[in-house]
Amino acid sequence: MGEIDFSRFGAITFDCYGTLIDWERGILNALQPVLAPRGIDLTGDELLERYARHEAALEAGAYVPYRAVLGASLRGLCEELGFDVGDEEASAFAEDLGAWPAFHDTAPALHRLQERFKLGVITNCDRDLFALSNRRLGVTFDWVVTAEDARAYKPSHAPFELAFATIDVPRDRILHAAQSLFHDHVPGKQLGLTTAWVDRRHDRPGFGATPAASATPDLTVSDMKTFADVALG
Repeated sequence: MGEIDFSRFGAITFDCYGTLIDWERGILNALQPVLAPRGIDLTGDELLERYARHEAALEAGAYVPYRAVLGASLRGLCEELGFDVGDEEASAFAEDLGAWPAFHDTAPALHRLQERFKLGVITNCDRDLFALSNRRLGVTFDWVVTAEDARAYKPSHAPFELAFATIDVPRDRILHAAQSLFHDHVPGKQLGLTTAWVDRRHDRPGFGATPAASATPDLTVSDMKTFADVALG
């Protein structure tokens, strides 16, 4: 599990999708209206792995808004499965992000943490789409840094560097908490951040859509409730 002296920190930043919002459940729910009428019947794990390959490839290229990434990822997945989708379906798929559910422990944990720490988000999203998700998180963050602001997606260092320039807390007093080793912990450790791994695999048995990566977080917890318990002593 590891240990962190939380008294060292004045701010905690979070990844959003996969850590606070159930990215994988949200994607699977949004795929059903597209796939079910066409008789596509694959396991959730198969769909997520295929979808995530398209999304990761798009995010590694020249910056485009996350709405475009979502729509193009859907098109890529559907072409792989043997059919095309129209603009209306691609647009609806992107807009559905606002319906992606928060994990049940997210809002209570954030409320508790906000009593002691300043809170921020560093997210691979557009500002308007994140605002839809933020309604499910139950807090007003002190800072929100999006891929739209940085013109780049994690694991690029650019969103983190923008966060360091935006947050009025020294880097060594910022703790970053996230689920994805690939998107967050690898670049976070490269940049000298203390990181906490919210390892939610127990919430999503069989799901594992993010690319494989190796990193050594300073703390590992199973969910946000446990993270808040540890952080607040």
